[in-house]
Amino acid sequence: MRRTAGRAGAGAGSIVDVPGTEPGAGMGAGAGMGAEAAPAASASAFAPVSASAPAPAPAPAPAVAPVAQRLRTEFPFELPRGYVDEAGNVHREGVMRLATARDELIPLRDVRVQENPAYLSVVLLGRVITRLGNLPMVHDGIVENMFASDLAFLQDFYRQVNAEGHTRAAVECPHCSEPFEVELGGSRLGES
Repeated sequence: MRRTAGRAGAGAGSIVDVPGTEPGAGMGAGAGMGAEAAPAASASAFAPVSASAPAPAPAPAPAVAPVAQRLRTEFPFELPRGYVDEAGNVHREGVMRLATARDELIPLRDVRVQENPAYLSVVLLGRVITRLGNLPMVHDGIVENMFASDLAFLQDFYRQVNAEGHTRAAVECPHCSEPFEVELGGSRLGES
């Protein structure tokens, strides 16, 4: 055993035996009052040690540390026809990110959506499409000028990326405070 200075509060100048530093070394009984008695008494404060049972071996370290998985938040796509800008350039390749609750709630305040609920998908897609071809920015004005086949493709793609099944949720009407349930995996984009 190796002898080290005792912990604070163990008594001034006390010495502590550290088990396991010398293989095969036994512990004294600590019956005497000499210098050997203090170490045995102090060592028993750390863990019960008997002559017949050695200290338990530390658990083996895992062979391979688990690798943290990253959540995929952006998904590339290619439009069936492509968006044609003012200069006549066709933009087909883009990236859509996962939608947040905010992405789905903010368009509900939009006057265009309140007047025409079908416009919700246009506003929502304008928020979650992060890149389309060489366009510097994608917004709902871009989405509303897409061909119908591209809009339908993006609506299906949105559902594929964001939906994990059908679940019901209890909500409260912001106008009348009446509670009701909605299907989170609605039949149309952004619809509950």
